[in-house]
Amino acid sequence: MSSGERAGRARRAVGPSLLASELLTLFRRWRTWAMLAALALIPILIGIAIRVAGGASPGRGPAFLDQIAGNGLFVSLTALVVATPLFLPLTISVVAGDAIAGDASLGTLRYLLIAPAGRMRLLLVKYLVVAAFCLAGALTLVLVGTLVGWVLFPIGPVTLLSGGQVSVGEGLLRVLAIGAYVAVSMLGLSAIGLFASTLTVVPVGAMAATAILAVATQIAGAIPQLEWLHPWLFTDRWFDFDAFLRSPPAWGPFVDNALVQAAYLAVFGGAAAWRFATSDILS
Repeated sequence: MSSGERAGRARRAVGPSLLASELLTLFRRWRTWAMLAALALIPILIGIAIRVAGGASPGRGPAFLDQIAGNGLFVSLTALVVATPLFLPLTISVVAGDAIAGDASLGTLRYLLIAPAGRMRLLLVKYLVVAAFCLAGALTLVLVGTLVGWVLFPIGPVTLLSGGQVSVGEGLLRVLAIGAYVAVSMLGLSAIGLFASTLTVVPVGAMAATAILAVATQIAGAIPQLEWLHPWLFTDRWFDFDAFLRSPPAWGPFVDNALVQAAYLAVFGGAAAWRFATSDILS
């Protein structure tokens, strides 16, 4: 076997091992579990508040809040509605902003680049790790919300927005689909955070810039005078998951949202790749 073939095999082999190593690094950190625990507190607090204070009045509070007392499955949905605008993007901003800048600030980035994976494969692995956290955050809200709802409230057939009812099993599947929708909604923000992380060796700066941009984009989406801009915002379709609560479920919003997130991934992922490929790694 030639040296070129051995190098190619080493590069192919290092991809999965590097991904596994980065995933283990992320989920071994106390900070990661603290953020997931903070997300888990959202459905817990919602469930306890409704249990202690009684059902909410229709039309008051977050969407689905008034449905919780009658069916505990709505704890998950309410938690997703509450967490999606701020809390989930904030935790994702921390992970994405730290992806490259964190290693640069600790002086470990150049050691990662010594491996035969190459810069682009390392960048791809970093993004996949951030995407894994997006899924973990959404699943935390869904699973903890479902458990809290099952413990504190009755569980039964789910009444859909279209007026029909589905079984508990199908209701759970729809809640999981909504969780997947929310996770996909965060992929564009993850790409923005990864790009910001390539611009600095100060992780806090990349984290703050990403979180502020997420909030600013939602503010822009709420201004009627900027309606022409709304379809181009990565936050514009974050709450279109109500399509899964109709009969039959509509997959169009999911596809539209995925296309928007893919566009942001292409633009900011490409910008991150250019920046990472051309920058001098000094630490």
